[in-house]
Amino acid sequence: MTESYTNLPGQRLDTPNPEVTISGQTMGGAEYRILGTTLQAAILKLRAGQTIFTETGSLSWMQEGINMNTTMGGGLGGLLKRVVSGESLFIVDYTAQRDGVEIAFSNDFPGKIIPINLGQGQQIIAQKRTFLVGEKSVSLDIHFNRRLGAGLFGGEGFILQKFTGPGTIFVTVDGEVVEYTLAPGERLKVDTGHVAMFESTVQFDIEFVKGIKNILFGGEGLFFAVLTGPGRIWLQTMPMSKLAGAIAAYLPSAEGKQQGFNINLGG
Repeated sequence: MTESYTNLPGQRLDTPNPEVTISGQTMGGAEYRILGTTLQAAILKLRAGQTIFTETGSLSWMQEGINMNTTMGGGLGGLLKRVVSGESLFIVDYTAQRDGVEIAFSNDFPGKIIPINLGQGQQIIAQKRTFLVGEKSVSLDIHFNRRLGAGLFGGEGFILQKFTGPGTIFVTVDGEVVEYTLAPGERLKVDTGHVAMFESTVQFDIEFVKGIKNILFGGEGLFFAVLTGPGRIWLQTMPMSKLAGAIAAYLPSAEGKQQGFNINLGG
């Protein structure tokens, strides 16, 4: 239903409320709501003493009564892993000093924020840009893909992120999210940029595109990501890399001494 909105001159300004797409409670007892449909924000209402963590630069806003503490997240070993993976060097903990204080985190690309509840020992493997915020009970680690082909040509490279429960994490997916459940031995070929997350039971590998004509003229690159079941996988419909490539065609370009916009006027 469309919300009516008016603002009379000289009266209080009341802007339209954003749509609440998901609401609930984390495993640690924090209430949350996810606002918006395209550029979303996750707002958590923390309990006194509750701690959540993010990578640096993820915070959008927070109320008074939340303590912020930046750490190496696992000591020197954790710092070195993040150096290798290209992630933020530090982890930021946010601890509520009283009940009911709110803190918000937003995605920086059109897509979806998804809450995931992980049981004890349950694991999810994700691309490096996927993680937004999580409860302190969740373990964040680096997942090294042992298959050389997947490591060298897997889009996000040799290193992925691994989350181990118990606890709730919030992840971001570019565009819309599509879920598949693969049976044992069932395979799905995916353009590498579209892989967002998969369960730890799923095997991730790389396969060369077959046929010289497909390679030269197919427009799909040299490789597919191959996901083999059993387990669930989550794909994203609009990878940032593809959108950046599409926008690049319209950015200013320089040829010799002439500069201008690269715009196709249709002849």
